[in-house]
Amino acid sequence: MAGRPVDHRRRAELLDAVVDYTVERGFSELSWRPVATALGVSATTLVHHFGSKEQMLVAVLGRLRERMSEATSARDGARHGLAAAAREVWTRTSHPRREAEFRLFFAVYGRALQAPHQFAEFLDHVVADWRNALCDAQGPGTDPATARRTATLVIATIRGLLLDLLATGERDRVQDAAETFLATLEDSQLNEGATAPGSSARS
Repeated sequence: MAGRPVDHRRRAELLDAVVDYTVERGFSELSWRPVATALGVSATTLVHHFGSKEQMLVAVLGRLRERMSEATSARDGARHGLAAAAREVWTRTSHPRREAEFRLFFAVYGRALQAPHQFAEFLDHVVADWRNALCDAQGPGTDPATARRTATLVIATIRGLLLDLLATGERDRVQDAAETFLATLEDSQLNEGATAPGSSARS
């Protein structure tokens, strides 16, 4: 099979299947034989499409990162402000169907911090992807330093709440805390709008 060209559509299908497997089984189970058995293909097929185990790992992390990034992107592509973007991110990421994905995400995050050279690309994007999306949600008129600062606060809060939810399973308590945080963002945005130049009624 070494001389055959890689079918990129088939590779994409296999990659999503490998990511689903990793989400279900965990990061430590990512090796040729168990993955091949679970997917109903040969280990040779996986080697043909991914090259080495390390290359498969890089591909899996890249696809996982894309899935995580999708959670921060506005569905309609429009900018609705930071508060709306933060609420949408929280709603998507805290949904029960995403629980296994985020368990894997945080497991990889911890491993990456212990081996930064091995996971350099993951670490380069793990904060930047979310930060860029949340900065963009604030619109071009926002001071860049302010946009980065508020985006950083939102990321830290949402990820902290997600860790709490995954660790305790106490959804009602965590959701209540999330609502308090999101309401604070919404109030802040309303106050900024009220004090913006030209926002007050003419006498």
